[in-house]
Amino acid sequence: MSAAHQVGGRIKKGTNNISTQTARVQQKEVNKAWLMAVLALTVFATISAILILPPLLVEIATDLEISVAVAGQLATATFAAWAVTGVSAGPLSDSFGRRPVALVTLAVLSISVLGCAIAPNLETLFVLRVLAGLGGGVIPPNIVGSVADVISPARRARAVSSLLAIQGLASAISVPLVAVLADVGGWRFAFVVYGGVLVAALVANWLWLPKNLGERVRNFAYLSRYKSLVSLRFFRVAVAVNLTQRIAFWGTISFFAAYLINTFDLSVGFVAMPLAIAAIGQMAGNYAASYAANLRRRALIIAGANVAGGASCLTAFSMDMGLWATVAVATAGTGLLSVAFPILISASTEYSGESKATGVGLMGFSNQAGGMLGAAIAGALLASVGYVGIGYMCLAVTILSALLTSLFGKQFGESAGQNRT
Repeated sequence: MSAAHQVGGRIKKGTNNISTQTARVQQKEVNKAWLMAVLALTVFATISAILILPPLLVEIATDLEISVAVAGQLATATFAAWAVTGVSAGPLSDSFGRRPVALVTLAVLSISVLGCAIAPNLETLFVLRVLAGLGGGVIPPNIVGSVADVISPARRARAVSSLLAIQGLASAISVPLVAVLADVGGWRFAFVVYGGVLVAALVANWLWLPKNLGERVRNFAYLSRYKSLVSLRFFRVAVAVNLTQRIAFWGTISFFAAYLINTFDLSVGFVAMPLAIAAIGQMAGNYAASYAANLRRRALIIAGANVAGGASCLTAFSMDMGLWATVAVATAGTGLLSVAFPILISASTEYSGESKATGVGLMGFSNQAGGMLGAAIAGALLASVGYVGIGYMCLAVTILSALLTSLFGKQFGESAGQNRT
């Protein structure tokens, strides 16, 4: 009996056949292309709401008369809250269905982002960004759970990686646009615009997300779901691998715009172009992951990409190469650091049985915990030793991440692309 079947059996006896039959009915009724379009818009809006901060740090710091390092802790607050709800997101989605969870959390996220536009001080911004993290942390596991409900295991890795590639698209479009909006109408105007995008995603989910998607017996089996998953070697290793490398990824993302502005004396509007180029690298990394996810040597790919990405980020933050050479190296670095997460997300659906959203939630927790630690540690290093400290942090944590991949064992490669549901 496979690990996935054991997980499903431990959660609740007799539900496997019911859930399998439900999934078959859903696959016949749901328009997969339309569902993917709605989910893509939701990913774009959610990730944009999180990535809105880095290009605005200098403007926020100037307006509120604080340092960039202190303003950067708004990202820490967001990721910390995201990590908290990321733990409960999977069981919520698996137990109560995809649609109600999507509607509630998108409403919370919309309110928090629009509220930032009128925040009078740093304390209010912190509260609203915590609220954004609480709402946003539930959405990614819910989305991947929706995909797993209707997409066959053979095509699931490609579908999941495609949605994760929307994160790169959000960076390529939203992050530079945020800089332009701030240059035109101030940092508060950017929050108004992206609050509107979130409202559009909320309406799209209300109108077109199928009502029966992910419906299950209403049993909030929180502890039993996580206990079953954490008992598996894959999840214990995957969380550690992802946590360490995401510290490097989010530490770089959080302060790269500020680094360019301060080092090369750029305007907020001009920095949009370098950020768009860097975002293309992230899209390429996510796209490459869709092919690597089914390869037997995927652990080796994760390790190699992480170390190369960390070394590139160190180079970008520590060497005087000129603006465009710095952007090119940072693009390569963030692109390489974008490979591991989609592979691990896809692999989690192979091992999580009937708790796919819960499995994705575990991976999401490691992502957001990495974001929280990356922003916090990078901010502390910036305040104490400068931007070069962020570079050395990236190299150190990616080397640790690469070493941890050796703990996956042969099963991780042998299970690549197999139907374990």
